Amino acid sequence: MTLQVRPLREGDEAEWRTLWTAYLDFYESAVSEEVYQSTFARLLDPNRPQQCAFVAEYEGRLVGLVHIIYHAHNWRLEDVCYLQDLYVDPSVRGTGVGRALIEAVYVAADANGTPSVYWMTQDFNETARRLYDRIGRLTPFVKYQR
Repeated sequence: MTLQVRPLREGDEAEWRTLWTAYLDFYESAVSEEVYQSTFARLLDPNRPQQCAFVAEYEGRLVGLVHIIYHAHNWRLEDVCYLQDLYVDPSVRGTGVGRALIEAVYVAADANGTPSVYWMTQDFNETARRLYDRIGRLTPFVKYQR
């Protein structure tokens, strides 16, 4: 399998949208057309380096994505990296695509001087959690939201 993980590009919008829609569907969620457009624009905007994305390309098609956000943290001098969205097409799950995307985030975060990377998933997402248990550390925190 020849896999390339690279930054999101302008010409990726249609395939990125398909992948992100599948991700949102998994979580029984949806966003408006305005959010699709603004998110894609933000992810590519060189004036917004705190928000970016990587995609996984296999045999000329996108098979995965990851969105990341760098932000300040009150307990650290350096920023931290939030891995907000990670999705791999079901046809290539179990082949290392998810791991490659997370490792690309680790490399980018290190290069950015933000070695702390964190993410969340729902407790029932057992497939993803098997990978996360190997590549990260489970924390005891519980998320609340308004």
